[in-house]
Amino acid sequence: MNEIFLVIIEDDADTREALASLCAATEGFHVLGTFENAEDALASDIWKDCTILLTDIGLPGKSGIDVIRTIAQDQPNVHSVVLTVFEDDEHVFDALRAGATGYILKSGRPASILDAIEEVAKGGSPMTGSIARKVIASFKEKSEELHSEELTDRENQILRKLADGLRYKEIADMFGVSTETIRTHIRNIYRKLQVQSKIEAINKLRNLDR
Repeated sequence: MNEIFLVIIEDDADTREALASLCAATEGFHVLGTFENAEDALASDIWKDCTILLTDIGLPGKSGIDVIRTIAQDQPNVHSVVLTVFEDDEHVFDALRAGATGYILKSGRPASILDAIEEVAKGGSPMTGSIARKVIASFKEKSEELHSEELTDRENQILRKLADGLRYKEIADMFGVSTETIRTHIRNIYRKLQVQSKIEAINKLRNLDR
């Protein structure tokens, strides 16, 4: 695994310190800096050395989504991973549309945070199971107003396995393919999601379905 150079944005001091300690104690992980708000993080000059941003969404001032959008535009080599308590549709899809590569919940085990960061570093796009289920639900939405690129059968199968909590390697073994193949499928799923999941259109569609 390549060396991982992290920037962490988290407004809760105890959580921020715990994340920094967890990552710093992990081989191959290097914490370049931690910040309690988006403004200080964006004003820093450490981004040129950063490979992964780990950020909360609910921050004072600019939100984590604002940071992700800015970093995606200004620092294309930095991959953003959301670590948050928010799992509602609006936050999930707004973050993915802004350019998030991964979306995981704080309710997971500390090891799952490290796993997610490593997956991103290897080219994957990790999702907590409940987030994967939301992605599945979003692709079930049909409307003449949405001209979306649909998931393939295999992409649907993989996404459902993610929703069941299986890891990339477990899914790869199940389908008899490499973990890199699974990562490619997940990247395609995320690409399709970002192309077609306009939150306003999805909300409008849901209102029509009621």
